[in-house]
Amino acid sequence: MAQAPEPKDWIKGIHAYVPGKSSGSDGRPLIKLSANENPLGTSAAALAARAQAAVPSLYPDPDSTALREALGALHAIDPARIVCGTGSGELLTVSASAFAGPGDEVLYVRYGFSLYEIAARRCGATPVVAPDDDYGTDVDTLLALVSDKTRVVFIANPNNPTGSYMPREELARLHAGLPANVLLVLDQAYCEYVDPADDDGSLELAAAHDNVLVTRTFSKVYGLAGERVGWGTGAPAIVEVLNRLRGPFNVSNSAQATALAALGDQAFVAHSREHNRAVREHFAARIDALGNHGIRAVPSEANFVLVLFEGALTGEAAYNGLMERGYIVRWLPGQGLPHGLRITIGMAGQMDEIAAAIRDMAEAAK
Repeated sequence: MAQAPEPKDWIKGIHAYVPGKSSGSDGRPLIKLSANENPLGTSAAALAARAQAAVPSLYPDPDSTALREALGALHAIDPARIVCGTGSGELLTVSASAFAGPGDEVLYVRYGFSLYEIAARRCGATPVVAPDDDYGTDVDTLLALVSDKTRVVFIANPNNPTGSYMPREELARLHAGLPANVLLVLDQAYCEYVDPADDDGSLELAAAHDNVLVTRTFSKVYGLAGERVGWGTGAPAIVEVLNRLRGPFNVSNSAQATALAALGDQAFVAHSREHNRAVREHFAARIDALGNHGIRAVPSEANFVLVLFEGALTGEAAYNGLMERGYIVRWLPGQGLPHGLRITIGMAGQMDEIAAAIRDMAEAAK
């Protein structure tokens, strides 16, 4: 009897990525604060460029030349050291495939971005998870788990879904402790939400060393989640191998044009960052005021807050209660956080409503 095609054993261990929901269990649309999208939308300049993009019957520039040149000009990077991807997710995935395989290990911290495990398993490598330090990243714990099988270390800074942040000194110490043959991948999807004065030095590490890849995305602060544009930078040898593995024509005409215009509107980026900072700080303070109910916010430098429910009100009950009130957030039992809700920072009034709803539910659960 003929046998059907069988996937590799390591592929069977992959659980498909679960995106943030936008509707309730009954199908009704809800205010979506589950996917870390920019509540301010997209800059007017980017929207205008998208409307005038090249016709869809033509293939896009396979090398995203104009976009890489603009990125290089903004960040003082040689465009030859930049590679663009279908979101930063493509680059994260192919970086693991390029440098790890069966018998190798890929290391990341517990409560890190769920795509890291998928990237490791996709190429047959073994995921190794380092314990967290109160939902943050501990350099010494990570370095203690580096072995002669380690090939890739993933670090998100700020981290998703916790929002925690490693300062420049700690990131440099982590890199200094890694063997030269281990690729350090610094996932900076949320870096534009960090005060520029607190920059973690990732781009400087990538410029100075042969084993650092930095990835960024236009999905968050630039408000282009639907266009799927990301980029990365590292040593020429790293960029060259990623160009071998990324998809051909991977960034569409409209995505390239829209991202190019968005990059030129740094006033929109600054406005988004300041809005996020002010609303996030106010929301986190209201959540931390519920400490007597066993509820707290993990300190965040991103455009979301991880709220922990360690008292009578459970994470699941709060998740369902917010849905009843018209909001969808991210409940995280699949990431080992059944007591946590990752809540995207929306508009000020929305966050006030959510904080009030959580307070009322906590009072009722006593």
